[in-house]
Amino acid sequence: MSSGRRPSTPARRGARAWVPAALVLALAAPLGACQADSGSGGAAAPAATASPAPARIDVLPADAALDVRLDAPVTVRVTDGQLDEVVVTAQDGTPLEGAVAGDGLTWTSTAPLLAGARYEVRATAHGSGGAPAERTSSFTALDPAVTAFPAVAPLSGSTVGVGMPVIVTFDEAVADDRRALVEERLRVTTSPAPVEGSWRWVSATQVQYRPAEFWPAQTDVHLDVDLGSTEVAPGVWGVTRDIDFHVGAAVVSQVDVQAHTLTVTRDGEVLRTIPVTTGQDGHGGKYVTRSGTKVVMSLEESRQMDAETTGVSRDDPEYYDVAVRYAMRLTNSGEFLHAAPWSAASHGRANVSHGCTGMGLEDARWLFEQSYVGDVVVFTGTDRAVEPGNGFDAWGYSWEQWRAGSALQG
Repeated sequence: MSSGRRPSTPARRGARAWVPAALVLALAAPLGACQADSGSGGAAAPAATASPAPARIDVLPADAALDVRLDAPVTVRVTDGQLDEVVVTAQDGTPLEGAVAGDGLTWTSTAPLLAGARYEVRATAHGSGGAPAERTSSFTALDPAVTAFPAVAPLSGSTVGVGMPVIVTFDEAVADDRRALVEERLRVTTSPAPVEGSWRWVSATQVQYRPAEFWPAQTDVHLDVDLGSTEVAPGVWGVTRDIDFHVGAAVVSQVDVQAHTLTVTRDGEVLRTIPVTTGQDGHGGKYVTRSGTKVVMSLEESRQMDAETTGVSRDDPEYYDVAVRYAMRLTNSGEFLHAAPWSAASHGRANVSHGCTGMGLEDARWLFEQSYVGDVVVFTGTDRAVEPGNGFDAWGYSWEQWRAGSALQG
């Protein structure tokens, strides 16, 4: 007898199986924790990312700085980026030279500041994300109250003899502990070939340069006085200059005091032997001509010679006041080569002067026309030597003695 219910039958092959709702929710829960809901609720917001940091440009000296030291470097540095361009200009339009480091992060000036100049700095860069950055600033360089001006001999553009030292005389003293720095910035270069040379400090205000041997004939010499950013003493700043001069022919003369002769050579060839008179004996030796290597200090076609300037009083029988022609100074103490027609009878025979080397008028004129400041005259035949500092005395020292006077030695 039928119960009225349809007997249950197994699910047919291929039909969808019925799964209780609770089981569906249980299976769906893990999926919801791992992936975005694709239902009508919408997509989940993406995680937030940090924006690139902008480039930062720092400049030293600080903006609006005053009295910036002339040796202070100007630096521009970028953080979180790369420099694109740096331009630093004085108010007169003069650019300040500088260079960017290999990493592209820092620009540093490579030249000294101009005294008293106001500078404008403009720098551009880009950040790590490419965004541009710009920085402008300004500062004013120190205008020194005291400078040490370097007077230089020989003068720029001159032609000199092979014995001429380079003499730099400052109008303010250089501090002892600054001499080496100053010397490093006094640069001598020569052409057509290098010439070995050295500086020697004569005093706190003077330094001299000479080669190891006489300058080679026909040499061009350049002196770079690069002291514009150098404090040579507390509160005293240097000055920048450039000097160029030419060394002419090698005119070297020999005076034999005992033989009463002056022999002139040019580039090794004897040009003339001139009869002369030199300083007389007696009087305690004060008129004896000094032996040693002397250098022509000046050329004067006419000169008034007053013995009073050499310590001879007007009431002394040896006093003189006479105009001479073709005077070539050799010492600070008053020794000259010059025409002495009044003593013609003694030329080549006797020494009757007050220390000068006298000769005939025509010989003196000829020698004057052959000569340059810096020509060498070597005296022999007396026991009286040229004193240190009496004239251009650079050749009174051995090369080792000369170099020992450099602040860069030792």
